[in-house]
Amino acid sequence: MRLDLPDPDSGDWREVLPHDGSALLSEKWIDHSEADTVLARLMEEVPWQSHDLVLFGKRMAEPRLSAWVADDDVSYTYSGVRRVPATWTPTLTELRHRCESTLASRFRGVAFNSVLANLYRSGDDSMGWHADDEPELGPKPIIASLSFGDERRFDFRHRSSGETVRVYLPHGSFLVMSGETQTHWKHCLARTKKSRSPRVNLTYRFVLPRHVSMT
Repeated sequence: MRLDLPDPDSGDWREVLPHDGSALLSEKWIDHSEADTVLARLMEEVPWQSHDLVLFGKRMAEPRLSAWVADDDVSYTYSGVRRVPATWTPTLTELRHRCESTLASRFRGVAFNSVLANLYRSGDDSMGWHADDEPELGPKPIIASLSFGDERRFDFRHRSSGETVRVYLPHGSFLVMSGETQTHWKHCLARTKKSRSPRVNLTYRFVLPRHVSMT
């Protein structure tokens, strides 16, 4: 059954970053009731898994569940472990097309061939400081980030000045990072004791159809 998602040009967008890139946020890209439906479907459809990371020579479990979903010729290696893409689900496919439609008027020829889905089970789950700056994403990647579930704080930190920008990503929101954002800013999702409910984040991106190495 098709999701009743918004028209491509709907949503009130505001710029989050003051300079050196762009991060446009629509806090109500999908209304609350429809976002509830999307969240329930994602929780059921996505093949969530726990993955290990090797950091500073130590193997540890990621503080979240995740899934890499992509076209057949797109895979990547993270912390020495090659991940073969899972098959697109109906909801992930629908959201992929809707993201492309929404962004078409801003970014000519925008297309996504993969999505990294992260499930933060509570405020104890997190994502450390990083940038989506792998060479395979290109010098100015467009990253479409959708959030469903519990509202969490999302932080940007400028690589040179250390300037920090904090933004809250509510249920059904859409954040699109573009331009030189990944060159000049890192971002993270910190742990918090205020959140006890799950949050799903989807980051759609385009990678070259070859193995992607991420360290």
